[in-house]
Amino acid sequence: MNLATFGFIFAGICLNAVAQLLLKAGTNAVGAIHLTADNWFATGLKLATQLPIIGGLSCYVISVVVWIIGLSRVDVTIAYPLLSLGYIINAVGAWYFLGEAVSMQRILAIGVIIVGVVLLTKS
Repeated sequence: MNLATFGFIFAGICLNAVAQLLLKAGTNAVGAIHLTADNWFATGLKLATQLPIIGGLSCYVISVVVWIIGLSRVDVTIAYPLLSLGYIINAVGAWYFLGEAVSMQRILAIGVIIVGVVLLTKS
């Protein structure tokens, strides 16, 4: 995998991770969602007008385009497991931007993911 191909794959992963963080920020602004027959439309409208959610959905759309470009250049058996880098990016982003706790067990799990990604990219 050359640097340009890795760039497309990594950009798709990062955009996907940013999308998740933005969606979570948007839902944090709205609060817990409890859909009922009476409130589904109002709740949907409230969600649809949250800027972080709009940004997150936009990141998803762009990430799909970038991901398709990356997939056209590398085997899916390499590209798809690299998506696990998104777990690392999301954990760090959720801790830094959203103030979520990252326990020792989560840090160990992230370490396992890193080892797996390194082994994968060397194959």
